[in-house]
Amino acid sequence: MTRPRGASEDELGFRPQEAVRWLAPRVLVSTGVQSVIASIFGSYADKRELQGSLPAEVHRFTRVGDGAEGERDFWFDYVADLGDGFDATYSVATLLGAESVELPGVGALPRGELLVMGGDEVYPSASTRAYEDRTKGVYRAALPEATGTPPTLFALPGNHDWYDGLTSFLRVFGQKRAIGGWQTAQSRSYFAIELPRRWWLFAIDTQFDDYVDGPQLQYFREAAQELRPGDAVILCTPAPDWVDAGSGREAGKYDTIEFFDREVVRPRGADIRVMLSGDKHHYARYAEQGGDRQRITAGHGGAYLAATHELPKALTLPPPASRVRQKSPARDFALVERYPSKRTSERFAAGIFQLPWRNPGFWALTGTFQTLMTLAVLYGLVETLGERSDKGFFGLVATWTPAVAVAAVLLVGGVTFAKIERFHGGRVATAFGLVHALLHIGLSVGWSFVVIYLYTRVLPPGVVDDWATLVVVLVGTPVLIGLVDAELVALYLMVASRFGINLNEVMAGQSIEDHKGFLRLRIDAAGDLVIHAVKLDEVGRKWRADPDAPAHAPWLVPARPLRPALIEPPIRVPRVSADAGAG
Repeated sequence: MTRPRGASEDELGFRPQEAVRWLAPRVLVSTGVQSVIASIFGSYADKRELQGSLPAEVHRFTRVGDGAEGERDFWFDYVADLGDGFDATYSVATLLGAESVELPGVGALPRGELLVMGGDEVYPSASTRAYEDRTKGVYRAALPEATGTPPTLFALPGNHDWYDGLTSFLRVFGQKRAIGGWQTAQSRSYFAIELPRRWWLFAIDTQFDDYVDGPQLQYFREAAQELRPGDAVILCTPAPDWVDAGSGREAGKYDTIEFFDREVVRPRGADIRVMLSGDKHHYARYAEQGGDRQRITAGHGGAYLAATHELPKALTLPPPASRVRQKSPARDFALVERYPSKRTSERFAAGIFQLPWRNPGFWALTGTFQTLMTLAVLYGLVETLGERSDKGFFGLVATWTPAVAVAAVLLVGGVTFAKIERFHGGRVATAFGLVHALLHIGLSVGWSFVVIYLYTRVLPPGVVDDWATLVVVLVGTPVLIGLVDAELVALYLMVASRFGINLNEVMAGQSIEDHKGFLRLRIDAAGDLVIHAVKLDEVGRKWRADPDAPAHAPWLVPARPLRPALIEPPIRVPRVSADAGAG
């Protein structure tokens, strides 16, 4: 393949994208509609059930050779939540594609023979063009060709991959085609991989439902026939359901994991030693107390940074509210590491006051609503308090109908926004939503009185008075009051996030691209799993073409070298739990 001499779309074959502005009206509306459509039609034409006709195979990476070669380590990588803005996604992709990554205090870690993408491979919604511009083209540019045996790529879909019913996802990842130097190998949206030294990786697709569909369950039951007592399983899920369930918020999703463990893993005497997920765009590790099982969220592969300062400090799994019969013994897990740190996360959350500048479209949205509400209130006030104020009851009702209609939209929207996450469906979220909406309404009413005061007391009477007031209402309201209203939303998000409400939105509204990374894992000669959590505090933002580099080198190189490091010391997980005997 000819190497590009520039960074244009014509040279690269794809268009590098800016980070998604999540609170822009177009993105809010389109992703909301697609989410609803995907959930509705998924109930009638679930692609997971249709995949039962596709080839079912267990993928194997057990080739470790004999003698000295048999003692070598097996390396593989995990990344999730990646296909967002070019700078962050490509920065992580170049590290994953490099033959090795040099980390301070650790040395060089070789590229994995296997790359697992753990969910949400594209944003804001799936389409052929979106995958090409935000994921496929980016990873091809990071590793155009592989030297020797190409690393194998597997992908688990997240909710954003499901927004077109999984059609584009299966076209990109399910046809065993190469993506640059990576070779895809799966035919379904879920997969089982046999790793060396009695380790297994199971990736289950449970999007938009609280169950494992029949064909998928049958696939894993057949794969599990090869499990032996003492085998260790790494379970990849689309979302870290253990966080909400273990902290007492929502047990339903974790019940699916518990059911899978009971039906597939435990009957064979194997043990889920590690659970990996993305979905939440940060790194968080919960370690078993008195044991060595790990529950890790590693969704920092490229999408906007998510908060860590409100993470629960302890989990009990399975939760007491679990409805699964014959569930596993309850175990306690503690939060031992997070990235970014709690203090950094709190500092970033305070940056939400940049909302109107980071999302100009949202400023336009608040300006539009304030203009409509102000015009409706002004009409009501003039008709009620003016010279023709004696309108009777039905006249007053008709006069105030526009204002009441806009206010109703704000009230419903405020409560819905506060309850956007299911486990915040209680009275506290309702109260926050109502107060939030009432503040917006109060701003409109207060501004309307200011306009009337300017018209009657400040501006000179006559034509100048009328035109000046018109300019104040039609220009000043969307620009000035729209800005104040956007900052009012920022203030609400700042306060509400302290109570765990709209915690995602307080970070999504900022589209923070730094603080990214991935996991580099190895199975050593002793059969232990060692997890290296790699971070990149600052992603690259300026790139130049490198047309004369070798064929396997990245097409674009950063103006300043990337500086990866470890989030925490390597985590060692023995194949057999300390509480399970020799196995």
